[in-house]
Parts: sequence; C-alpha cells; structure tokens
Amino acid sequence: MKKLVSICVLAVALAACQQTGGAGAPAKEAAAPMPTTGAMKPYVAPRGPDGVHPDLNGVWQVMNVANYNIEAHPAQSAMQLRPGPYVPVPAASVVALGAVGAVPAGIGIVQGDGKIPYTADAEKIRDENRADWINRDPEIKCYLPGVPRANYMQLPFQIFQSDSAFFIAYEYAGAVRNVFLKDPGEAPIDSWMGQSFGHWDGDTFVVEVTGLNDSTWFDRAGNFHSDQIKVTERWTPTSDLTMRYEATIEDPATFTKPWKIAFNLYKHVGEDAQLQQFKCVEFVEELMYGHLRKNPLPGPALEKSKELGKE
Repeated sequence: MKKLVSICVLAVALAACQQTGGAGAPAKEAAAPMPTTGAMKPYVAPRGPDGVHPDLNGVWQVMNVANYNIEAHPAQSAMQLRPGPYVPVPAASVVALGAVGAVPAGIGIVQGDGKIPYTADAEKIRDENRADWINRDPEIKCYLPGVPRANYMQLPFQIFQSDSAFFIAYEYAGAVRNVFLKDPGEAPIDSWMGQSFGHWDGDTFVVEVTGLNDSTWFDRAGNFHSDQIKVTERWTPTSDLTMRYEATIEDPATFTKPWKIAFNLYKHVGEDAQLQQFKCVEFVEELMYGHLRKNPLPGPALEKSKELGKE
C-alpha cells in the first residue's frame, strides 16, 4: 500500500514539474512571433521581343464552358429543347446525340449582375435563336466565330508577337487576326473577324475590334449582336502561365448599355504548345450542299431536295 502511495505522489510531482518547469528549470521561452510579410509584389511578365512590353507569345486556351452560354447556366439535356410530359426534353433534331449533346453547367463570364442587357426586341430574337439553335448557330456551319467568341471556344489559339507585329491564329476553322499596331482608320468592309487595332496600356495589350458583321454569335445559346458592335479587349499577363482576358461590348442597336466579359486564359507547355488543324468547312459539306447531289443521300439532304423540287 505504501509503495502504491509513493508511486502516486511521484506521478503528481512529475506532472507539476512539467507544467511549471520544476525548481531550477529554465523558464520556458515565449514563442517567437510569426514573421510578417508585406503586400505581395505585382507580377511582372518577361519582356517581349521589343524589350519593353510583356511577352504574350504562346498557345493559349480557356478552361471554361462559355461557348455553350456566356451567362451562368445549369446543366441541361440539350442545346435545343421541346416541351416534355413533365420537363423540357431534347428536340427531335438532337435527341440522338444523347449525353454527347448535353450542356455542362457554367458559372458564366458576364460581369456585373451576370445578365446581358438586351433591349426588349433583341431579347425576343435571342429567344428565337435559342429555340432554333440547330439551324441558326453559325458555328454549326463552320462559319468564322468572330470576336470575342473565338477566344473562348473549346479549341486553342496561338499568339505571334514580334517587335513590329501582332498576329493571332485560331485552331477553329483556321481563323486568323492581324492586329494593326498603327491606327488603320475605319474598316473598309464588315467581316466575320472584324478589324483589330492594338496598343499598350502599361503591361496590358488593348485591342479595339470594329467592322464586325452581324452574322456571328457570342455562344451556342443564341446570344447575338448587330453590325454596330464594337469590342474593346484587354489582355493582361497574370503569371508565366496565365493571362486575364477582358472585353467591353458596345452595341446600341442590341443592348441598353455597354457590358463586360472576363475570364482566364492558360498557356500550353511542352508537346501541347502547338496548334492542330480543324478546318471544318469540308466537314459540313453534306449538311450545306448534300441536297444538291444528283442523287442525294437518304436523310435530311434527300428530304430538302424533295422540298425544293416542289417549289
């Protein structure tokens, strides 16, 4: 019994020593304060060929789904829907695509309240476009995508920057943009990719795009514009492998006020830093001209040929 009591007293004494440091034990040092750091220094990109401005050369691509719809949207079963028994279901023209034709959810790239400020009349046209997407979306026919849509399609693009030139090549449909570095004046004619004029604002490359025709869309959701559109892009490097893209859209014929989109671009490295070829015009020959064959193939081409024959 005495042995047990002695053990208990020893244990209590040891515990007290651990808490107080014990007699003669050095006082416990106060914890050293955590080092404080100042504000993070802003990123400074490597200089480009002219030795003055950032180097934007490289292959770039988005990691978003804005090409489906630049506004925030939930996942849905198809781009084009029709009323179903309980909820909308894929339209007959796209039902065979199944999950391949479904739309992934997206957080949107429209800034502010996330909504495109359409006029009342323009919003009705947007809704008509959306309801007849399979026949109206210019991407389906491999028409050039226009600006800004070319920059957030699912395929990459490459920037070629020298001390005296700036050129962008897109994998989709072989689209290209030669960015003038001296003001060329008014575009002589409207075109699919418009006319681009660029200048530097510090480390941001600003490009004014005018002379766009009214045939391009912003996405697959029917969002559109008129030929009065002006796009002002801002390309700002944010790290060695990322770049912030912003664009202000002005079009008084379609929108009640200017509005803005913004998203991140990511640079390809290694063997991925190259463009492949996706010149899709030949891929839509059957869609566009199949009905003109001497003997149209069974399917939509044959049906269209018959309809034309009745006229």
